[in-house]
Amino acid sequence: MRMEKEKIHVCPVERANSLDNRIRKWYQNPRKILSPYIREGMRVLDIGCGPGFFTVEIAKMVGTEGKVFAADLQDGMLKIVSDKIKGTEIENRIITVKCDTDKSNVTEKVDFILAFYMVHEVPDKMLFFYDMKNILKEKGEFLIVEPKYFHVSKDDFNFTISQAEKSGLKAYAGPKLLLSQTVILRNN
Repeated sequence: MRMEKEKIHVCPVERANSLDNRIRKWYQNPRKILSPYIREGMRVLDIGCGPGFFTVEIAKMVGTEGKVFAADLQDGMLKIVSDKIKGTEIENRIITVKCDTDKSNVTEKVDFILAFYMVHEVPDKMLFFYDMKNILKEKGEFLIVEPKYFHVSKDDFNFTISQAEKSGLKAYAGPKLLLSQTVILRNN
């Protein structure tokens, strides 16, 4: 039987550069991955945003009427995001939010949630998914991408999907991404 609460390792701020570089954009292009899901005017949560690798592109995609909540556990990651966007045209579209281990602390409803390589770091997945379901608008979508092989086994990924479904989200096949496992969850 799987333990619901596990000791989880969170990627440290000191490794932020490895999460945000040109090489990564080659094999995990944010616009290419997210364009089927994000449109202008949307409200989007990038949960576990790290240094903002996806956040910045999402802000461009949602346009001037959209909003992005960049949520992370670590103040250092949020500072990197804030410094990166300071003085740019997207600065007023991005709101940084200090989240807890299984709660986003976002109070507005969102159209789309991205959790890229972070759900395996959540100690209580049921609490996390209930929080995500509560802030996701009806018919909203939630893309989870987890690393294949390195941190997350197929069984662990299937467990994550089962926890999401127990919270009331419906699972659908996600996009095919190199060295990743994906699922789209909908708040039907």
